[in-house]
Amino acid sequence: MSSPDILALDFDGVVCDGLIEYFQTAWRAYCELFHPESAEPPEGLAERFYPLRPVIETGWEMPILLYGLLQGVPDKEVLKDWPNIMPRLLEQSGIESKAAAQAVDGVRDRWIHSDLAGWLSLHRFYPGVLDRIRKAMEAGVKPMIISTKEGRFIRQLLAREGLQFPETDILGKEVKQPKYETLRQLRTQQQAPPTIWFVEDRLKALQSVSQQPDLEAVALFLADWGYNVEADQQVAVADSRIHCISLEQFAGPFSGWLA
Repeated sequence: MSSPDILALDFDGVVCDGLIEYFQTAWRAYCELFHPESAEPPEGLAERFYPLRPVIETGWEMPILLYGLLQGVPDKEVLKDWPNIMPRLLEQSGIESKAAAQAVDGVRDRWIHSDLAGWLSLHRFYPGVLDRIRKAMEAGVKPMIISTKEGRFIRQLLAREGLQFPETDILGKEVKQPKYETLRQLRTQQQAPPTIWFVEDRLKALQSVSQQPDLEAVALFLADWGYNVEADQQVAVADSRIHCISLEQFAGPFSGWLA
């Protein structure tokens, strides 16, 4: 496999860095839920949040994470044991997960409606990623986005950088199906199954694909620059189905991806 026919990419955490937006949304939701004395986040809170973002499974956990940090939960404990810490924080705070989800979604919806340009401006692209996508296109490789972010926002963010994708090549939240199902459809909708390389920053998403016997031919890559932790990378390195790839490798020739 010197190169793929289709380069399937997750968006947040692989192509685009949304950490600034994540924190700002989380803080606004925290304010709605907990009513702090000041609407300004405490100094250093964002810098603590950024490296802890990988522990978050669903968006509503973000303001609960901020609550935990402000209640004195050590960062190392969050990284080590978030699935057990999070339910205790919910109970301690008296906040239900549904209310946290409504706060996060409400903040985003109102922000996007009132200031879409400002919301989009909080997203950054990882160095070298867009150039790699352009080079793939020039080489005849078909890049596709498979994401849980809404496709319309992905299109707008890419368009701001001069990258235009066909409508059918950005499969976002609106698709409403697991990523492995989307990959399955890409494999079966052509007479000769294409060679697919899938780059994702969430280990669980890659493991879900690897558990599908009919997707054994899909090459799987964990982006170590995205929203994952060292323990995830160690698991990927030990897994024969998953290749752990650095940003430097990603930006370089395809021949170096499987090294």
